[in-house]
Amino acid sequence: MRWLLSLAPLLLGAAAKPDAATILKEAPADAWATIPPADLLVMRVKGARVTIWLARNLAPAHVANIERIARAGWWADATIYRVQDNYVTQWGDATEKKPPAAGVARPPAEYDWAWTPPARANPYRDAYAAKTGFTAGGWAVAGDGKRQWLPHCYAMVGVARDLAPDTGSGGDLYTVIGHAPRHLDRNIALVGRVIEGMAALASLPRGGGALGVYERAEQRVPISQVALASDLPEGERPRFTYLRPQAPAFAAYLEARANRQPPFFTVPANAADLCNLPVPVRAG
Repeated sequence: MRWLLSLAPLLLGAAAKPDAATILKEAPADAWATIPPADLLVMRVKGARVTIWLARNLAPAHVANIERIARAGWWADATIYRVQDNYVTQWGDATEKKPPAAGVARPPAEYDWAWTPPARANPYRDAYAAKTGFTAGGWAVAGDGKRQWLPHCYAMVGVARDLAPDTGSGGDLYTVIGHAPRHLDRNIALVGRVIEGMAALASLPRGGGALGVYERAEQRVPISQVALASDLPEGERPRFTYLRPQAPAFAAYLEARANRQPPFFTVPANAADLCNLPVPVRAG
């Protein structure tokens, strides 16, 4: 069986194109850009490090709140209190009674903004937006030619809120752990993406209460650390780079994700949901 699989490209009459893993491995150094430490939020959950890349340029007011909250130590007693299957993991103040950190006010609704042509257009159709692509800063974006927004893809981080006009302070956050709930796009502020430690958030026991809330206080999962990477000692800072959407390797990566190669794949899809095209990130 193994030798038949190894001969599959020849039997199919064409050499297989490089897969996504090979493209990323062979991408030159200048195809990658460094994520600044100030844009990384670091958490410790059950001994695992969780790193969130903050979308500073796309949700500046919410990210500024998150910085204030982290530096105030407001999350010192924070817990994960909601894990809803195929939806979200949420953390913050489970009691909903804690006063906000100093200097934190309700930000504007940073749900969308004026259309800006992306650095790399997505060549594949998206079910929720007429125009999609990737910013020079490494973010997948959706739009209609007039407005633009971040999509609720797996591992994206959003700000929990009450009914409008509330926009959330940033003290309670969630990350998507299931099928992308794109119906939330433009209804809640997205502020970042988990780029390390996602398994620590997605593998937790599901809550038995309404909307996946843990019914008992002892079920809540403590968060032992929340800090900006730039505030950590040099030796403790995580370091990550992302594949620049402007780089030729990025275009090749999109093609490889949309059209998987033999020997396993025999029928190319020539299609990919925006959420199935995550901007590649690597440690180091």
